[in-house]
Amino acid sequence: MENDEKILIENFSRQLKYRIINMAYEAGSASAHIGGALSISDIVSVLFCKKMNGLDSNNPLKKSRDRFILSKGHACLAYYSALFLKKFLSEDILSTFEKNNSVLLGHPVMNREKGIEFSTGSLGMGLSLGIGLSLSSSKNKINNNIYVILGDGECNEGSVWEAAMAAPNLNLKNLHVIIDKNNFQQTGTTQDIMNTSNLNKKWESFGWNVSEINGHDIDKILKYFNGIDYTNGPNLLIANTVKGKGISFMENNNDWHHSPLSKSQFETAIDELNINNNLKC
Repeated sequence: MENDEKILIENFSRQLKYRIINMAYEAGSASAHIGGALSISDIVSVLFCKKMNGLDSNNPLKKSRDRFILSKGHACLAYYSALFLKKFLSEDILSTFEKNNSVLLGHPVMNREKGIEFSTGSLGMGLSLGIGLSLSSSKNKINNNIYVILGDGECNEGSVWEAAMAAPNLNLKNLHVIIDKNNFQQTGTTQDIMNTSNLNKKWESFGWNVSEINGHDIDKILKYFNGIDYTNGPNLLIANTVKGKGISFMENNNDWHHSPLSKSQFETAIDELNINNNLKC
């Protein structure tokens, strides 16, 4: 059964990557943030395919649902793709990405009926939103979990550290943060622009439960989320990832932070994904 679960998630992730590439290509000259969407693809796949409870496209505002906040909102291609695979978005809506009058813009704009919990993209805001949701759930006795994805470059923002200090003091047991540590940001490496070394020690010093894993190893991601002590938070996962993961010419190539795809590049990327359409998540 565990192997079947892994196969389902791996297939979900390939489908998600396909949708990322396809939306980016159809956006044309409007371009898209591809690299950072691909780096979170496996984490997002585990969350949406197996870990997040209460996601129901027929009842999108279900109070007990787990909540997802993509603080690094420019990676929205991964978010939109997951929502499509979970039937919150139709093929027709997906094809409107970055086009006039679309609900799917280059950064998420809140539309809870479509599964988009918050408008994000002003970096450094998502963790504070997560803290607010966590507090609200506690006060209203809602038994759910709040998942927030930050970028490692986003950790240059002072607001991240204010929130990091606040969450343990508020004893937020249902708050789970994932840092997408792909070692790049818009204009270069995180090391060269503002070194965020020793992230684990920094967050531990504020009182977080910190773990660090390969952010593309489905087994390790599942083991982490299955092993969390959900009565003792907040929890932080540092996911060591590869920007542009899954597409050979994009991996660790910061040119693909935000760039249009040519037809030949699109075709090469699709060939590399080896899509299996037997999707059951």
